[in-house]
Amino acid sequence: MMASFQELINVDKPVLVDFFAEWCGPCKSLAPILKDVKAELGDNISIIKIDVDKNQSLASQYQVQGVPTMILFKQGKQLWRQSGALPKQEILRVLQLNSA
Repeated sequence: MMASFQELINVDKPVLVDFFAEWCGPCKSLAPILKDVKAELGDNISIIKIDVDKNQSLASQYQVQGVPTMILFKQGKQLWRQSGALPKQEILRVLQLNSA
């Protein structure tokens, strides 16, 4: 059974949620960047990908207008959000600022 989205984001470590779509070009370029981020930070972070076409209610709940949209949660609270792809260093910088 899959954990609910609320359970996934309601944890002590930061959870970066990537709202994406299969047809979205920038989403495809963001995917390997997020893999690198995960490789660098390991267990200090969870990265979850949410397909907006398959999870429309979740996307509208968080007012995701465009993809990719990244939202950083910690203990269920939204700490940061960004629409559009970012370079790896920028994502790491944001995560370091928000995980302190």
